[in-house]
Amino acid sequence: MDTKKREISADIFRAYDIRGIYNDDLYPETMLKIGLGLGTYAKERSETSVVVGNDIRTTSPLLANALISGLLSSGIDVTNVGTTSFGVCAFSGWLLKKDIIAYVTASHLPPEWNGVKFYSGAGIGFSAAENGKIRDIVLYEKEVMVSWPDAGNYHDVDLRDEYIEWLAERFTFEVDERRIVLDCGNGSMGLVALDVMKRVKLKTDALFPNPDPSFPNRPSEPTELGALKAAVLRNGADFGAAFDGDGDRVVIVDDLGRMLSADQCGTIIAKDLLVDHRGPVLANVECSMLIERVLEPLGAKIVRIPVGHTFLTLEAKRRNAVLGIESSGHFVIPSFFLFDDAMIIPLKLAEILVKTGRKVSELVDELPQFPKARENLECDDKLKFELIRILADRLADEYGADRVNTMDGLRIDLNEDGWVLIRASNTSPLIRVTVEGATDAIMGKLMRKFVGIVEDAIRKSKKE
Repeated sequence: MDTKKREISADIFRAYDIRGIYNDDLYPETMLKIGLGLGTYAKERSETSVVVGNDIRTTSPLLANALISGLLSSGIDVTNVGTTSFGVCAFSGWLLKKDIIAYVTASHLPPEWNGVKFYSGAGIGFSAAENGKIRDIVLYEKEVMVSWPDAGNYHDVDLRDEYIEWLAERFTFEVDERRIVLDCGNGSMGLVALDVMKRVKLKTDALFPNPDPSFPNRPSEPTELGALKAAVLRNGADFGAAFDGDGDRVVIVDDLGRMLSADQCGTIIAKDLLVDHRGPVLANVECSMLIERVLEPLGAKIVRIPVGHTFLTLEAKRRNAVLGIESSGHFVIPSFFLFDDAMIIPLKLAEILVKTGRKVSELVDELPQFPKARENLECDDKLKFELIRILADRLADEYGADRVNTMDGLRIDLNEDGWVLIRASNTSPLIRVTVEGATDAIMGKLMRKFVGIVEDAIRKSKKE
């Protein structure tokens, strides 16, 4: 048996979560140290309580227990909600007014991966700075373990039924009004989503509802949705919804079997929310310009934010937003929660259909469509961020600083023609060039031009 002390890899500490491959760079003792680090950091902030939950992955319960041991050893009180969806875990921390929510998950990644993400009790994701402080406590062994009389208190709690009732108080439909297909993807949403739909009286057909950590029917990333599209068409459903592995992201398929982008789904929901709510709509820098084209005439201010669920939750609170849209399928509706519980989206969409008497396909078809494409260019990790800084100066000179947004990579807005995003990958040796154009011809022209600019900068950097 291998009992040697393992060094903790700095690579598992990402900007907005912790992720690694089990028994490769993420071990139970690693998670115990992370629990100690989180507890030490919490006490520095005069916080005393954490809710812990986990997804359905094989290693999630054991890693959650290790995290809990570390927290208790630091003197933090722990409420364990066990294996459940992200929404139930976050709801529990919010309802119980705990200081921190910790959810053990690798979200959409393959089965061998795992990790943990942290939120405040209000549902705001930990920032890069906050996660960085936990990282430094762990890597530099600054954790503080208390003596036995000061160890934290432990409680098991199951608020699944309370979560379902909370949603039912806000969404209740007449029997047989709508038919939905839910693709749970053998993930954590299979533990709660169908019971929510039954309680709110929505007819629901289920795909892959049984949790299975091997994800045998499709990847936990909700992109391969052939089965969902076929089920929607076969059953004459109003729409389908596919969740990722832990239930913080969702992809919608309309009644014609077409997959909606997050931009389209978010714009449809925002149009409804703006009838009764006032405030900005948040969209990350990768989101389509259709959001501005549709919502600004309705009086909405569109605020662009960096990529990442943390910015979605943080800015939604700070700006009192009506809605937050992440291009990857995270959504925040602050009138419900600040955290990104994907369960809200199919419920809200069904409500819109009942209210308007229209089909999802009709709502989609009245939105403008703009062609969009992305190319990945290889670039050394040591160079990619410096190249972005160099390109920022060059493009600001060429297009004007007011048209070059540098909050997360470089987004160059080209008025009616479209926009370009040049962004270094946080996880791979790549620079990504994303282009959206008013027409296919404009999009192709912009892609060729800006890929050429980036490739030229990469070549020059190699010569220096």
